[in-house]
Amino acid sequence: MTDTTESDHTEPDPATTAETDGITARYEETDAERLLTFTADGGTATVAQNREGYAMLKVRTGPDGDELERYYGFDMALDHAAELLGVGVHDLPVPAAAADMGM
Repeated sequence: MTDTTESDHTEPDPATTAETDGITARYEETDAERLLTFTADGGTATVAQNREGYAMLKVRTGPDGDELERYYGFDMALDHAAELLGVGVHDLPVPAAAADMGM
């Protein structure tokens, strides 16, 4: 018999995951990109940047979604992501690991 106690439940890493008022943000790194994905009310928006962190930010409909626009500034990319989700830009939680995205 397997014991499914607290040891089976891991809390999200606050450096890579944040949630505020029904909006969830998750930061991850792939072999090629840094991804910050927001979800709210069934909608998704992703801000992507190359792994080295110096290229323009791409706003997509999701981690693998269509690219909608490119921005130099993180604030402009966040503004577009918020617009896609129908929320205010100041409502988007940004995990610590993603705070330095942008040029």
